[in-house]
Amino acid sequence: MTFETGWANRRAGNMLAVVLAMVLAIAALPAFAEARNPSPVADFTLDNGMEVVVIPDHRAPIVTHMVWYKIGSADEPAGKSGIAHFFEHLMFKGTTNHKAGEFSAKVAEIGGSENAFTSYDYTAYYQTVAPDALETMMDFEADRMHNLILTDDVIVPERNVILEERRMRIEGSPEALLSEEVQATLYQNHPYRIPVIGWMHEMEQLNREEATDFYKRYYAPNNAVLVVAGDVTPEKMRELAEKTYGKVPRGPALPARERPTEPRQKTSRTVTMTDERVTVPSFSRQWVVPSYHRSQNGEAEALDLLSEILGGGMRSRLYQQLIVKTGLASDTGAFYDGTSLDDTTFTVYGSPRGEDSLDKVQAAVDTEIARIVKDGVNADELDKAKNRYVRGMVFARDRQSSMANMFGAALTTGSTVQDVQAWPERIRAVTAEQVQAVAAKYLRPEISVTGYLLPKAKGTPELAAQAPAAKPAAQDAESEGDVSADAPATSVPAN
Repeated sequence: MTFETGWANRRAGNMLAVVLAMVLAIAALPAFAEARNPSPVADFTLDNGMEVVVIPDHRAPIVTHMVWYKIGSADEPAGKSGIAHFFEHLMFKGTTNHKAGEFSAKVAEIGGSENAFTSYDYTAYYQTVAPDALETMMDFEADRMHNLILTDDVIVPERNVILEERRMRIEGSPEALLSEEVQATLYQNHPYRIPVIGWMHEMEQLNREEATDFYKRYYAPNNAVLVVAGDVTPEKMRELAEKTYGKVPRGPALPARERPTEPRQKTSRTVTMTDERVTVPSFSRQWVVPSYHRSQNGEAEALDLLSEILGGGMRSRLYQQLIVKTGLASDTGAFYDGTSLDDTTFTVYGSPRGEDSLDKVQAAVDTEIARIVKDGVNADELDKAKNRYVRGMVFARDRQSSMANMFGAALTTGSTVQDVQAWPERIRAVTAEQVQAVAAKYLRPEISVTGYLLPKAKGTPELAAQAPAAKPAAQDAESEGDVSADAPATSVPAN
């Protein structure tokens, strides 16, 4: 099971970009796509409101079954931070029909795997099993959607588990602690500023009444998406879904997921943390930018391509300039976290190599951003960035669990199957002028948050002065089980 810790985990990739890039790859290579995935994606809704997405893939006798709930930490009541992730743990307890641990024991007995993860915008549960075990998984999952038993004997020990988890994964990690502080500084009003795992003092107060209310309100078929990928047909899936999930009663009608919005940001802010456990200094700089769900006029697509050109891999500007040509950095890059329900983040980061200074690395990153703002990107560079999406993602289709994760993340953050299918046309339509425009509009140093993680100098209380000085006048450049490799980048283990 997983929960998000911030930019350090988000940098692993953008889930919507991944799925859309794969769709682009299919559009660009129709013969390849037909050979590897001849069956189209099916999408239908049960009478109780549960959306069902089926991604047939008959190359191997295996299936990934996922249930996604449209509830994440950003939907939590004020003062109850961490309850979404806490409840993810509680879902592995007993029901009126099955004792605690029985579901997991059944998965292990048949040689399958399972996991779950919580993010800002969703909570998801999955199993990967042989096709003949699919109905059993659906029976168990439908049962705990409606029949979970919550008592103080269950609540108190599990609350202690998540408290210890926070001590280990957050308090025990300088990177995670800084990430929380940066996130809380970047977002001034939106609940994305609150960590998914929750603040310790609020987690300590979570109780049975709050957990029960949370369960009754959000865990219902009309607030869920079922995604199944693998050796199954849409016709069979409809039959099984109606037989299992179709029996679960519709939950209460939920209002639209309207959250507090961000005010217009007007300042640059710096967060500096020193820690004796840090040996190599690093910095990150973040901006609030539109997500795919909130963007207009192709800005999200342009931001995706900007992140690829600027710092998306070995052919990016930052990698070539800071690592290949100058050798200044040991690590550098950029990423855009487009898969969010609300306004999201664009991040650049870097660490020096050897005796080079963090100041030089940051200045070099600033320079590359300033070049794009001033001179833009050329058509050849843009085309290569688009093609890198294709080459880099086409083989991801070989993992059906990745496909299920990708579609689930997209569908629970405001996109539809149709949106995903239409994406290749939109990404191919992005111009160099659009990429330059979003860089100039959003990557402004005067509205950024820069985080510095520094080694602790011996007996020098003024260590914060080692952080590079701000340059406002210039363009600045989660669980019960292991973390799933297929879990979206916005998640971290819960146990």
